[in-house]
Amino acid sequence: MKRRLGYACDGFSSLAIFVFLLAVSGWALAYDDRVDKKTFKIASFTTVGGAVIKDVRFGYETYGHLNAGKDNAIVILPYFLGSGHAAGKYAASDEAAGYWDDIIGPGKPIDTDRYFVIAGDGLINPAIKDGHTLSTGPASIDPHRGKPYGMRFPILSMRDLVNAQKALADSFKIKKLHAVMGLSMGGNQSIEWAAVFPESTERIIAVASEVQASAYAIEYMDALSTCIKIDPSWNRGDYYGKAEPVAGLTAAVKVLLHQTEGYGAVAWAAGRKWTQLGSDPSRSWHNTYAAEAMLDHFAQSFAAILDANSFLYQTKAVQSYIAGDARTLDAGLERIRARVLLLPARSDLLAVPEYSRAAALRLKRLGKDVEYHEIPGNVGHIAAVENITEVGDVIQRFLGE
Repeated sequence: MKRRLGYACDGFSSLAIFVFLLAVSGWALAYDDRVDKKTFKIASFTTVGGAVIKDVRFGYETYGHLNAGKDNAIVILPYFLGSGHAAGKYAASDEAAGYWDDIIGPGKPIDTDRYFVIAGDGLINPAIKDGHTLSTGPASIDPHRGKPYGMRFPILSMRDLVNAQKALADSFKIKKLHAVMGLSMGGNQSIEWAAVFPESTERIIAVASEVQASAYAIEYMDALSTCIKIDPSWNRGDYYGKAEPVAGLTAAVKVLLHQTEGYGAVAWAAGRKWTQLGSDPSRSWHNTYAAEAMLDHFAQSFAAILDANSFLYQTKAVQSYIAGDARTLDAGLERIRARVLLLPARSDLLAVPEYSRAAALRLKRLGKDVEYHEIPGNVGHIAAVENITEVGDVIQRFLGE
């Protein structure tokens, strides 16, 4: 059972495990070795759309050791708004370990005594204000203009994100990866990876991912983006060195966090209590419910480490990925040669399990080797972190076979 930090006078628990803000693991030791953020550089990166970006860089972390045969590597791709901090701590004093620390480390399902794990921040990562995340994106300096790109930065597709991460893996001279895996958008990237580079990996693990989604998700990304765009301080993306669109970004994060929660998580953490005893929310606009205050608190905390324009660029990448028609999807799935493990969260309101079930059926009809297991619990999308150990044996077996 994890220890969680309380908040407000009545005390309620952090739902932000998914965004790695305040949760700490109470029963599992953190990844043993100290984690260092390294920098990967690409002198010139050409996007799928033909744009050329100079001096590209992004951060990455590694856990474990690459063996002599270079056949024990696992790549972990970041989730929406998430960084490459998948395990361990940068310093012993860090309050939180990486988001998947429960399953990465010696003797854990992703056993670092056996596997070498690479986790990159990737391009257009919004979490560039957290002090550790490194990522080229709209907040980076355009070498031709000497000022941040803003919305002049090229629009990137999911394939662009994957191509950059593949370049990182290639820098280790690895001929074939043991596995590629990711959570949420990271899972989407893992499927894209297997389709674009079918001979590059033996296994794919997509956790709580919209492998096959609907137009509903395109609408949802637009709703998140609109929160930012209607903030006057956004100024069509030209806010660097000026007042930033904090209110709009916080609203977008608030909507996102709400969707990642499950009904059980909110009921358990806050219920229908008031934030302050004796301050009835039904009698004053200044009084709030514990659930409201909790969501506000974590939205503000998380928004403080994000860049608004990079957030918009990630929503665009997700939309373009989802917008592919059935023929495009089948063509991509047809190219997959890796074994596939789909792990949706049973109570997920964001990447509903129906999407993964449909993808599993498509893969089976195409003759692919696919497994499907659901992560139990009623905490929603964050079960992909909070309850990931419930499918730890499935992951361990899949990697070992």
